[in-house]
Amino acid sequence: MPAIKMQMTKRTETGKNLVKKIREKNIIPAVIYSRGGETISASVSSAEFQKVYREAGASSLLELDVAGEVMPAIIKDIQRHPVKGEILHIDFQKLNMDEKVKMSVPVILVNRDNIRLQPSILMQLLDQIEIECLPTNIPNGAEVNVENMDFTTPILVKDLDIANIEGITILRDLEDVVCTLSQPSVSEEETDEDDIPEATEAAPDEIESKE
Repeated sequence: MPAIKMQMTKRTETGKNLVKKIREKNIIPAVIYSRGGETISASVSSAEFQKVYREAGASSLLELDVAGEVMPAIIKDIQRHPVKGEILHIDFQKLNMDEKVKMSVPVILVNRDNIRLQPSILMQLLDQIEIECLPTNIPNGAEVNVENMDFTTPILVKDLDIANIEGITILRDLEDVVCTLSQPSVSEEETDEDDIPEATEAAPDEIESKE
């Protein structure tokens, strides 16, 4: 899969006070880890990261341009504010393009809003799945079309599109269930309107007046 480019800035100074100042400027602090290599402190503008994240998601191969040095990497962790939800920090993992990487990719149920059998309840049991592959083979996700699902045949890991892609190894039992489709159960019996007794208008309380 082609890598998505992102411009970043190298940070030479660290510390809580500096991190707080750059966040106030809508800049996100980040760290780029490298197995057996140096750890790079960096930062990226919030607008730049949000643009790339919308396109790439959390599992795509990225090309980080840090002060002119371009390096392949993936997102390893995104730290968010527990209340506001804003991004506080990002961890990246620098990759060797000749070495396989283990990572989790999202499971995407295509046409989940257009399922033919209705009414029905779609239950997704796997939200992500772990794979192993070379960085050039990292998929954006593991997809399967659920439009024509029935109530008796669940979708399994082996039905995902990546199960048929050469160079990608799924690190999970291929017979595991991804999602199921079931009929909604009737929680309450419908009551015939003819069986509902008519409401009787209550007579107003009589108030005795005393002279």
